[in-house]
Formats: sequence, C-alpha cells, structure tokens
Amino acid sequence: MPSVLKIKKLDIDAKIPSYAHPGDAGLDLFALIDVTIPAISKITIGTGIAMEIPNGMVGLVWDKSGLAVNSGLKTMAGVVDSGYRGEVLVCLMNLSKKKHVFKKGDKIAQMIIQKKETVSIKEVKELSDTRRGKGGFGSTGK
Repeated sequence: MPSVLKIKKLDIDAKIPSYAHPGDAGLDLFALIDVTIPAISKITIGTGIAMEIPNGMVGLVWDKSGLAVNSGLKTMAGVVDSGYRGEVLVCLMNLSKKKHVFKKGDKIAQMIIQKKETVSIKEVKELSDTRRGKGGFGSTGK
C-alpha cells in the first residue's frame, strides 16, 4: 500500500500538488500568487499549502525541466523534512538575463517524496583508500 501525503490548504486559492502523468516521480508545485523574478536574482514563492510527509521520508524540491531549460530557473534550498508543518516555499534563482513572470496557479517546481536514511556519525583519523582518492572537480578529464 502506498504512503499517504497529507496536504493542508493554507489559502483557499492554493492548488494541491499533483502528478502530471501516471508514473511521474515529481509532484508539481504551484504559485499561490502572481510573481515576477527579475533577471539574475532569486525569490521565494509561496505555494499556500503545508504537508505531512510520512516519517522516514523526505520531500526534495527540484527544477521543472522546461523552466530550467527554457527560462534559466534553478531551485534552491530544496529539502523539506518530515517534521516540518509550515508552508511549502520554493526558492527560485533566475539565471537568465530576462525577467520571468509566473501567474497564480503556474507550475513553479516539482517535489519528489522518497525514503531517507539516517546514519550514525563517527569521527575517525583516517578514511579508507579508493581508486579515486581525493580526485574532485574535473579529475576524470573531458
């Protein structure tokens, strides 16, 4: 039996998150109000909803691919923990040189609900060796 994601409307005009197609991973999140994101700037947009993410799960806010590719919009601050009960807010960065206008009810991002792991923390003096080692940014070449 699938887990249940409880949604509470905080505003009468809020749209409930939904999957656009059967089998989609991400639930679409919608703007509560009209908003303009100026070029090369960020803004936080309210959705007008709160949610109860099941224990042992997390909500991860991701870009809508069309908004990212066509308009240069990138989501930020995208972790919603299961204990959070406040309004789901979406922080978007406009990386383009043009303003972007959202109308109330437009799709602004998507949220993936997935199981999460909790690990225990142990400080050590050394880490195990790997073939990659400390190789980071660009270490595998072009």
